Amino acid sequence: MHAILGDVLDLSIPPAGFYFWIETPIDDTEFARRLYAAHNVTVLPGSFLSREAHGLNPGQNHIRLALVAELDECVEAAERIKSFIQSL
Repeated sequence: MHAILGDVLDLSIPPAGFYFWIETPIDDTEFARRLYAAHNVTVLPGSFLSREAHGLNPGQNHIRLALVAELDECVEAAERIKSFIQSL
């Protein structure tokens, strides 16, 4: 994922776990909706995972990308995400 998406997104390899927390170039809900509509890849908007506090939602403009599929499917999804980001 990092090798494919690293040149279009600011990614850091997590120390553990199976997901990336990625900042989106557009609203997180819109990003997830459009990515699914255009490339059939499902990600979770970060604003769905956190609550607003002091007028801010810390998950806003982020997505959680979970690597739960087989490796070849994750690679294909990364290529689709990259294509989507380049089309924005």
